[in-house]
Order: sequence, then C-alpha cells, then structure tokens
Amino acid sequence: MTERIPCKSADCGATILPRTAEKTGGYCMPCVQYRQRLEREEFIRRHRRDVNLYEGITDPVEILKIMCEPRVSDPLIRYTAYEKTAEELYASLSAPDAERMKAYAAALIAEDEPDIAEDILLSLACFTGIPVQDCLPALIRKECYHPGILYKQAPAAIRDFLLDQVEKDAENRNLLLLALAWIGDETVAARFNQWRETPPVWAEELYVPPHQYSLEAGWMLNGEGLRSDLFYKECRTFEKGIPSGGEPVSLFGETEEFCRGCGGGMTVLFDLDLRHPSLRFLDMEGERLKIATCLSCTCYGFLFTDIDGKGGSGWSRYNPAPAVSPEPEGEGPPEDGERPALRFSGKERGTYYAAVWSQEPAVASQVGGHPTWIQDAEYPDCPGCSGKMSFLAQFSWEDADDYGEGITYAFVCKDCQIAATHFQQT
Repeated sequence: MTERIPCKSADCGATILPRTAEKTGGYCMPCVQYRQRLEREEFIRRHRRDVNLYEGITDPVEILKIMCEPRVSDPLIRYTAYEKTAEELYASLSAPDAERMKAYAAALIAEDEPDIAEDILLSLACFTGIPVQDCLPALIRKECYHPGILYKQAPAAIRDFLLDQVEKDAENRNLLLLALAWIGDETVAARFNQWRETPPVWAEELYVPPHQYSLEAGWMLNGEGLRSDLFYKECRTFEKGIPSGGEPVSLFGETEEFCRGCGGGMTVLFDLDLRHPSLRFLDMEGERLKIATCLSCTCYGFLFTDIDGKGGSGWSRYNPAPAVSPEPEGEGPPEDGERPALRFSGKERGTYYAAVWSQEPAVASQVGGHPTWIQDAEYPDCPGCSGKMSFLAQFSWEDADDYGEGITYAFVCKDCQIAATHFQQT
C-alpha cells in the first residue's frame, strides 16, 4: 500500500499521495484550489477599476442607450451606476427625445434585437404614455405580439390585420387575443361580443373564452355588448417616506373587526378621505371610505366587506363560512413602528404607468389607474349583483420593505356598497 503524507496546511488533516505532493508542493487539491481562489480574489482586489460609461454624457437618450446595451461580465471592471434610474429618465423625456428613443428601438428591431427594442417601447408606453404604434409594423414582421400593451393605440389597419390573423395563426393566437384586448376599440369589442355569442371553433383550444381576454386590458363586455372599463383612468400614487398623518389616504389603520375565517384581527388597508380634491375622480358618495381586510386570509381568495360613505367597513355575509367558528385572537394592525414608510403623495401619473409588473416601477402602490397584475387579471364578481367589481387601489409590499413581495388589490362595487381585496405574488 502506497504511503500517504499529510498536507502541508497546518489546519488541514488530509493526506495525499507522494506524486500529488510533487505536483502541488505538498498540498492537497482542496487546499491548492483554496489558495488559488485567494490569490485570484487578491488579484481582482488590486486590479479592479471603476468604469463610468456615462462620464461627460448629459443627453438622456444617449444615457438610456448605454443602459440598454448588454454588458459582458468582467470581474476586473466595476461599472458606476448612473445617478438616475431608467424609470426616472424615461419619465422626464421630452417629446422629441421620446421620438429618438423610438427610432433607436426601430433600428434594434431591424438588427434582429427585438427583446431590447420591446423593453424600450414598453418603458415609453408605460412611463411616458407616448404612443408607439409607428414601431408596430416592424414588430409584426418579426411576429412579436407581446407585450400586448404595446398595441393599445394601434391604428385600424393593424387592428384589422390582427383580427384576420387570430383566425388562422394558432401558434400565436393567445398573444394576438391579448394584443386585440389592449386595442379594445368598438370594432374589437364587437368581435369579442360576436365570439361571446357564437364561440369560434378554435375557442376550444383556449383556457378561457376569447371574449374574456378583455380582462387583461381592464375591461369587459356589458349586457349590450359594449366595452365597460374596470379601472379609473386617473391615477394617484404614493411615495417613500414616513406619513405625517394629514394625507387623504392612509395605510394600515385600526379596526375592531376580526376575521371570521382565521380569528385574527383585521386591518384597514386603505382609509380614503373622499372629500379631498385628489380623490374626487373616484366619484363615490360620502365622506370616508375604509377598505378593511384580513392580511392572511385574503392571500387565499377574495375577501369581501360591507362599506358605506361614513368610514364603516364590516365583515360581509358573502364571505364563505369557516369550517369551524374561530375565536378572536385580538391581533390588530402593525404597530406604528412597523407600519410601512410609505405615504400618499397625491401626485398624478399615467393610467398605465405601473400596468406591467416586469417594469418594476419604483413605487407600484397607487389609487386608481390600471392594476399591476403579477399573475392573470382577477376582477372579483360582486356577490350582490354578480357584476365585475372595479379596481380601486393597490398596495405593493415591495414599496415598504426591501424583502417584501406581492401586491394586495382593493375593488369596489358602488351600487352594492361592497369592497373586496385579493393578493398576488410570484
């Protein structure tokens, strides 16, 4: 049996073959690899340099182009971040600069870089509200129909092409229906209504009826077959910071209600002063609206509460009865020190500013506007009248905590005076 010798590392108890020791200088291979890693890390530490790709550049378009360019990872280079985020730059673009960005996106599509181009166009559509329809023909030639929101303001010629294409392009039919839903004009609504009344043969291939794709774009067909929006066009947002106590919308208020499902305390997720000018677009009667919920149970389905215009919010009889009668646990909303450092700013922003979750806006919490669906669109059916409830507001847990995840949504049926909440996450 060949004699083994101990590794030269003082704190290593391994033994190695003599021929291995000759190659490694007396060290076992794990110790050799460890020493090599330390040497590599020290080499990187000594030779790493900071590179500022934005140095001397003030043109926001050129800065955004640099941000869009893919970078090869190099451990010896540490890139300096720009002082503003891409979101901030897009939101501040002038109309001429936005046109330049669209031209850049068109060039990328021609160069067969549709993914980067789509991200640019998506940022323009959400953060600036500037139409991008002049880039759609180039995307169509590449059979790029996603994300559908890019087609929101598509002209009639593109709409008619998509209506024709959806009948014969089975491979892209799902994306084509989403694009049509985002167009959502009278012609599209009429075709969706036609499909509702007489489902096409290919409808059997879908997971939901074709007319229900409209929900992804925030609308539905009413009884007359016309479009009915499920969200407010006006949108007011929150901002990072400790609430002062005088805002027209506050978060995580107290309530004496407890959850009949789990027995835990309920929380007033949104408390809105309906008399404030920034909230008049809600067009709701009364002085105060409270949306209460159980932060635990709403993760598993819609939770309904009865509301009024006087700040009342109580457990709704329409919630499913619990399997057992829970005893109140006395748990209330978070303590003041645990409440999110987020306050209502009242600032108005575009309807679709936060409509696409993958765009990761700095603040997704809002009142009004189009919801930020993380999964599929889920508008609850009002248990009182069976109609779809309208989206009212949303709270993003990422806005309040670096480790937060998911969004809690609030909905209302004005006629039945019923509110609902729901939660989505990845």
